[in-house]
This record gives sequence, C-alpha cells and structure tokens, in this order.
Amino acid sequence: MYKVLIVEDEESMQRGLRDNLEFEGYEVDVAEDGAAGLEKIIENSYNLIILDVMMPKISGFDVCQKARKSGIKTPIILLTAKGEEIDKVLGLELGADDYITKPFSLRELLARVKAALRRQNEFAGQTLDEEIQFGNLTVDLQRFSAMRDGKDVPLTHREFEIIRHLWQHKNEIVSREELLNAVWGYDAFPTTRTIDNFMLKLRQKAEADSAHPRHILTVHGIGYKFIP
Repeated sequence: MYKVLIVEDEESMQRGLRDNLEFEGYEVDVAEDGAAGLEKIIENSYNLIILDVMMPKISGFDVCQKARKSGIKTPIILLTAKGEEIDKVLGLELGADDYITKPFSLRELLARVKAALRRQNEFAGQTLDEEIQFGNLTVDLQRFSAMRDGKDVPLTHREFEIIRHLWQHKNEIVSREELLNAVWGYDAFPTTRTIDNFMLKLRQKAEADSAHPRHILTVHGIGYKFIP
C-alpha cells in the first residue's frame, strides 16, 4: 500500500484530501503546518508528499527545499493558489515533481498522484549506470549525488531524471516534447518553457562555462543534444 503525507493547514482541505485518498486505497498521514510536515518527512518514509505552498511557520517552498537538501527523494506535489508561472517554475526548481493549482477537481488530483507514483516506479525499476561523467562533473544516478572538483553539486530529483534521459540518448537529438513526456509525463501539464528553464539551471551547475556549453547543447527549434 502506498503511503502519502499531506501537509496542509486548512482543515477542510486536509480532511477532504485525506478522505478521498483513503477511499482510493492509500495510507495517509497528515501534518498541519510546514514545520510539522518537514519533521515527518525527515523521520518517516513516504511514497508521495502533497505539500501546500502557503502555510504557517515554514512555507511549502522552504519545506521542499530543505527536504531535498536533506537527501529526501520522495516525489512532491505542490498545492498552490497562485497561478503565476514564476511561482510554478520556482517550485519545480526547488525540487518539486509537480504542482496543482487550487481549486482543482478530485479527478485531476488523483491523476497527478497516480502519474507521480508511476514515474517513481518506472525510474526505480530501471537499470542505470552507477556513475556517469561528463566534463569535470561526476553523477551517481543511483545515489542521486553529483560532484565537481571534489565538491558536492546540489541537483534536484528532476534534474537527475533529465540527465538520466539525456545520457540514455547521448549524441542524439531529444525534442522538448520527448523530455516532457519522459520526465514529467503528459498528464503533468508542464510547458516547453519549463524545460528551457530547467536546462538553463542545469547548465549553470554542470557546464564549466554555461554561456558556452560543451555537453548540453540546444538544437534550435527542436530540443537538445547531449554530448558526453
């Protein structure tokens, strides 16, 4: 049985989410604020975290960031009342796997939950090279760690998935649509601009000179090409 943590301070929303997820067969744990949620995330093991952005004590953005810095790789879906793209992109850059904007339908929520769990299962079931190296960056795709010149490089879970997919298709042209489908899934509704933002951040971390990349190349009008 999948175990889901809901971090939500609004009682009616928390209760509704819990009731519907339990009805679908999930085991559900809850936290009423960001501080309590972060404590549960660090001390327990979950298959999925549903995390509200606007909460007392610690915001969902901060909880997400702190969880990722602590080495937590559990998929995170952010709940937000904000519709601006910058907020959505920020959440994804901090390590969230998906977001859903309030108000949302139960059908949409369950689709996001199932998609996140499916992608996690597919990723966990794949046989990967233990370590890959390009330039002076070494990436361990099994332990979700990266190092450059002996120092840790903080990569988000999504950035590891992007590197994995590009590595599997090295020296090939990969379209933005292919990356969206492989890394996010079509039912997550990201945009091609989301891909470009992620690539910009990834180059800043992975390339010696992000303004003149040698490994993650843009193929204008199509997508990207990864050269080890």
